[in-house]
Amino acid sequence: MQSILMPAQESYFLFRILNGSFQTLDYLKDQIALYFTQFICSKSSFDLIESRSISRDGDWKREEISDGEGEPRGAVFNALDSMLKGSLDRLKTMRESISWVHTYSSDDISETNYTSDVTMIRALCLEGKLGTSLWLWRSVVQQLRTPDVLTHNYLINALCKSGDLWRAEWLVNEMLNQGPSPTCATYNTLMNGYCLANKVDKALDLFSTMTKRGISPNRVSCNILVHALCQKGLLGDAKKLLEKILDDGSEGDNASSLITSTILMDGYFKNGNTDEALACWNGVLQRDVVAYNVVIHGYCLNGDINLVYKSLCEMFKSGHLPDIFTFNTIISKLCKSGRIYEACYVFSVMSKMDVPPDHITYKMIIQGLCINGDVVGAENFLSHMLENSFVPKPLIWNVVIDAYGKFGHIEQAMFMKNQMIEYGVRPNVHTYNALIHAEIRNGSIEEAHYLRKEMLMNGFFPDLVTYNLLIGAVCNLGEVSSALQLRDEMLRRGCTPDVITYTELLRCYCKQSKMKEAEELFFKVQSSDLPIDHVPFLILMKKWFKMGELDKVFDLYQIWCKRGSLKS
Repeated sequence: MQSILMPAQESYFLFRILNGSFQTLDYLKDQIALYFTQFICSKSSFDLIESRSISRDGDWKREEISDGEGEPRGAVFNALDSMLKGSLDRLKTMRESISWVHTYSSDDISETNYTSDVTMIRALCLEGKLGTSLWLWRSVVQQLRTPDVLTHNYLINALCKSGDLWRAEWLVNEMLNQGPSPTCATYNTLMNGYCLANKVDKALDLFSTMTKRGISPNRVSCNILVHALCQKGLLGDAKKLLEKILDDGSEGDNASSLITSTILMDGYFKNGNTDEALACWNGVLQRDVVAYNVVIHGYCLNGDINLVYKSLCEMFKSGHLPDIFTFNTIISKLCKSGRIYEACYVFSVMSKMDVPPDHITYKMIIQGLCINGDVVGAENFLSHMLENSFVPKPLIWNVVIDAYGKFGHIEQAMFMKNQMIEYGVRPNVHTYNALIHAEIRNGSIEEAHYLRKEMLMNGFFPDLVTYNLLIGAVCNLGEVSSALQLRDEMLRRGCTPDVITYTELLRCYCKQSKMKEAEELFFKVQSSDLPIDHVPFLILMKKWFKMGELDKVFDLYQIWCKRGSLKS
């Protein structure tokens, strides 16, 4: 096909060049005619004298023709000759260059197209455009230009990440049938895809199939399976696989053995099997920062902070410096244990060691301070983030806003909201919920409704928490009609009420002594699929007791006990 197209393309370019040359000659012809017309009209024919003489070498000489003002007219003909000769020479040169290109680069062009197609397939896989990449792969294969194994690995990896494991396995079978032959990296990619999809059995089958097809699994293959088995809690199988790796001397790589041992050790710690984890730890001779981080995290899970500090000291003695993961693990444990100021001290230590904190570090410290009631300290850390060019995410702003609201500092909470807007962080639904909750706590129901309207103006729809807060607020005021309006509005917006919504309405009915509506609502909720706790029962039972309806109190108590026995 290319041999047919090349002469056609050559003729096309030649036609374009000739067409341009013809246009140039037409233009020169027009200019000559115009020149002689003007010349003849301005001078008599008797004034035109042309003398020619033949030189000794046979060349023609033209005498200069003057128009009476000293302008040489013979130069015009010389210029026309040189222009025409130059155009024809250029035409000849371009014709020869076109022929040379087409006869020289046919194979090179094919190789260039193949390289560009393969590069494009890999780029499309990285961008997640699987449909286009598979179409391009199919077109390349149809041209009998099979992509290399690396390109196939790109495709398989992209398919596994998208969850299309069936097509990934099909592509591996195509490689077995049509080529190129899959490598260990190909099988590792597919195995990892199965493990991510929680199909460890398929990964194990693939692992055993590799050897039958003449491909020896490497340590990466084993690490993938050990990690998957640990996540499923199959630590015994993972340990057997680790022993197989350690006994295999073909790839006696200490670093790979350490990675596998670290994975297994982490699985033991997360399953609460500290003794097995420590036995695995003692069997590791060459340790790195990651291995120490796993041990420190395991001690944090067990709640033994003293062993955490002991492991940290051993880490220093072995010449390994803690990284951000080490400090974040320790700070997280201290914050969860309520030792927030100790966590702040660890924060200062990591700053002195030139280990810069990240968003996770700041989030844990700020949350811990807010939980312990030190909102001012939390705001100071937030300001420290801004000073270090860390723009906090909405979650961190919301934590501080919610803390100020809980302690009744409405103005400060509003100031934080305005400040987050100044720094380009857009408030979200949780921001408005925290402010609405603060206004309701302060008794400013109108301000809470104004915030709800502001949410809608800014493109945020109230969620279940928003409506429950507002319904609870108007129910406390005894405004049943307003509560029902809010209930109807949330239904129109596609927000399904939960047991808290109906409990607030039930409380409002009982407060207004509308027992008929309260009973209807109670039995409606009871017949639904909503999980009901003890609160609706207690509300009705207290109200019936105050009204002297002891039989109804007893009936409700029996229903309550019956539901409890069914659950157990």
